[in-house]
Amino acid sequence: MNMSGRQKVMKAIYPVVSSMGRLFGTNADVITNKVGIKAPQSIYSLNVVMNDGSTTSLASFKGKKLMLVNTASDCGYTGQFDGLQALYEKMGDNLVIIGFPANDFKEQEKGTDEEIGAFCRKNYGVSFPLAKKGVVIKNNEQQEIYQWLTQKEKNGWNTKAPSWNFSKYLVNEEGVLTNYFGPSIEPDSESVLAALNGGK
Repeated sequence: MNMSGRQKVMKAIYPVVSSMGRLFGTNADVITNKVGIKAPQSIYSLNVVMNDGSTTSLASFKGKKLMLVNTASDCGYTGQFDGLQALYEKMGDNLVIIGFPANDFKEQEKGTDEEIGAFCRKNYGVSFPLAKKGVVIKNNEQQEIYQWLTQKEKNGWNTKAPSWNFSKYLVNEEGVLTNYFGPSIEPDSESVLAALNGGK
């Protein structure tokens, strides 16, 4: 699926969008589970419906770090697909990234699952898994994994929902939610790399 004119412009100006976000602190939250609070409900009890309609048990990723990112094809942050793919390749078997396409912010993901997958592969070389398009914000339709990520009763400490597309949640090898990174935080930022490389 080829980029639209708007998508080409958004990709070109992404470095400016990202820099401005960090400069003014917009969507630049970094929240850390500093004392290692464990989850009352295991993330490994959850399943994710993937882009192709198959179901994946998160238990299959036990022993690896997980980065869960809500994505959109028509957003100022869409250029982060490049950084996410580079990080995925750099970390190898130590990190699994799963993209969760969502149309929750200004209708920036209108495509079908098939169209989204084709767009990501063709324009950004995405090879990390993509989930079926769903809801990530807090409402009655919020998908189960995002209920876990945003409810203290489930994950142990965090209530922060995605502030915009490309919010990032990091889960360690033991299934502990360790960090939330706002959309303006680059996948290769010092804070993300420190979280990925610090401890087990």
